[in-house]
Amino acid sequence: MSIPMILTWARIALIPVLLATLYLPEDMLTSRVAQIVAAGIFVLCALTDWLDGYLARTWRQTSAFGAFLDPVADKLLICATLIVLVHMARIHPIVCVVIIGREIAVSALREWMAQIGKAKTVSVAWIGKLKTACQMVAIPFLLVDFHITAKLTTVHIGGPLIWVAAVLTVWSMVVYIRAAYLASMPPVPRAASRPVSRTLA
Repeated sequence: MSIPMILTWARIALIPVLLATLYLPEDMLTSRVAQIVAAGIFVLCALTDWLDGYLARTWRQTSAFGAFLDPVADKLLICATLIVLVHMARIHPIVCVVIIGREIAVSALREWMAQIGKAKTVSVAWIGKLKTACQMVAIPFLLVDFHITAKLTTVHIGGPLIWVAAVLTVWSMVVYIRAAYLASMPPVPRAASRPVSRTLA
């Protein structure tokens, strides 16, 4: 159990704490404070996601199980929070379905590519990292519904960002499916070269 692995397990353990915070009775914790605490827990989880990867690479403590568990923790965090945001009427259900559906599809795609020995074909691309960054920024804004100005709330910022994340989600899925399709195609046999006949003058 290295420190990066402990951070990954801690991120998973914090997910039910985040969800429970939003459902505490108001006499125990006011809804406004609960939203701040939930957003803080989400930001902490996002920071541990970056930190455990950085420490694993720096200290050379990477492992096959860690490489498997880290993205699983991220998907659990994102999917659980999105479902709660739908319940809170902060995001449209279509956004939730698109993002969660994409995670399921790409996970299955990567498993298939690993079975045929071409896992690197669908490794994380820049578009996937950009999608994740948009999600990680949008969700804390959506968890707290506070007024920044008289007419601008945090949800007005997080709402468009999560739609951008949904568009990038579809885009990245198309990129991965195309790469997997091309990698799974049998190689095109080259035409046999014919010897050039020369006639003597």
